[in-house]
Amino acid sequence: MGIHEREDQYIRLLTEKAYTVPQLAQKLFISQPTVRRDVATMRERGLVRCTRGLVRLETASPDARIPMFVRDLENPEKKQKIAEKAVALIHDGDVIMLDSSTTAYCLLPHLTKFKNLFVITSGAKTAIALATMGIRTLCIGGEMALESFSYIGPDAERTLRGYNADLAFFSCRGLHNGLATDNSIAENTVRKIMIANAKQQWLLCDSQKIGKTYLHTLCHTKNITGVITE
Repeated sequence: MGIHEREDQYIRLLTEKAYTVPQLAQKLFISQPTVRRDVATMRERGLVRCTRGLVRLETASPDARIPMFVRDLENPEKKQKIAEKAVALIHDGDVIMLDSSTTAYCLLPHLTKFKNLFVITSGAKTAIALATMGIRTLCIGGEMALESFSYIGPDAERTLRGYNADLAFFSCRGLHNGLATDNSIAENTVRKIMIANAKQQWLLCDSQKIGKTYLHTLCHTKNITGVITE
């Protein structure tokens, strides 16, 4: 098994916490020299960093967008609880805006019980899933952020500005003193249009994000309808 096959295993472990090289070797049943070579390769690609003998996921770069395959692994039980609460706000015939977050993605299995929904989304993965479920969907297009499969940029923003919605569901990386923040300025710009063009705006935020602050401010909670947490 090569580094590319082991990469997902490293990501799953390091999503939970930081590990030493000996700990990783023990967890993955490989030698310490192999782990050191793998870590060196992943450092070159910007996936991990090493501090004080610990290997950590590299998610601290000021404008880093967290890859979706990493975010998919974060707090799945909490996201499902948030989704169940959010779906209670939806009614037949609603127009809904969803960002590309994995938290918003968790709403999708619940949407099939509603009639005549129309969903507008910035997420390519979300749009494909909705289409396979037979739900009317508008994907805003534009430049795709390769880490998150999110559509961003002037074309995406121009399309989104032309639509209005009953509800917007979106997420962030941190929530502190009422400020929702994220590392991706481009994705936040799209979310701000969703907030402006929806009658109700709901921030989906699990409790692990509370108390954390990131590079770019998305909104203040006093300027949206509310926050849904688990």
